[in-house]
Amino acid sequence: MDKKIVGEFIASKIKDGDIIGLGSGSTVAEFIMSLGKRIREEGIEIYGVPSSYQSKLIAIEQGVHVVSLQEYPELNLGVDGADQVDPEFNAIKGGGGAHTMEKIVAHASKNFIIIVDGSKVVNTLTYPVPIEVIPEASITVMKNLQSIRGDGTVRLANKKVGPVITDNGNFIIDWNFGEIDAPELLEKEVNNIPGVVENGIFPSRLVNEVYVGKRGRIEKLERRKP
Repeated sequence: MDKKIVGEFIASKIKDGDIIGLGSGSTVAEFIMSLGKRIREEGIEIYGVPSSYQSKLIAIEQGVHVVSLQEYPELNLGVDGADQVDPEFNAIKGGGGAHTMEKIVAHASKNFIIIVDGSKVVNTLTYPVPIEVIPEASITVMKNLQSIRGDGTVRLANKKVGPVITDNGNFIIDWNFGEIDAPELLEKEVNNIPGVVENGIFPSRLVNEVYVGKRGRIEKLERRKP
């Protein structure tokens, strides 16, 4: 219910003709479906750049005009969910395995908004960080990650033998760093490992606003200063 409420709220703010980055996950799915309702009832036109096949298929179904970053390299708005977000607006994403394109879309958005339910807001990030890697480099990447700290595994598929394969044809390593006190530094350190494509730490510099659905109401978070 809280996911639906926050999705509907942000969808109500979208303007006719807006070009939007569409994130992934269950909360964003509610947002896209709410956009579809407005498209059908009000006759508005919305253009969306999806970050995954999931959001692309839902957008097509809901009547959103699906476009690409090649056509629209600058987006009016980006809307995405998160696995965790802290009071400084640092976030971890990638539970659905689409964080590489999600981060590209976030960078392309003039205003990037995260929408979550109350369970995703934490004081300190602790969620295992999804790391997309070139398949041939997965073992060497894990050795380098061990030298930083923590432990993890290659993500395995549920209905397919072997690892999850991303939309980009890569593997995902889910790595538990424990408490993440300096998200931006860790994001850069992980991305500097050869073979890493992108990781799921979204530092606060990317995030402009955070809206939370909580107990049937909407809360706009105020950013805590570092």
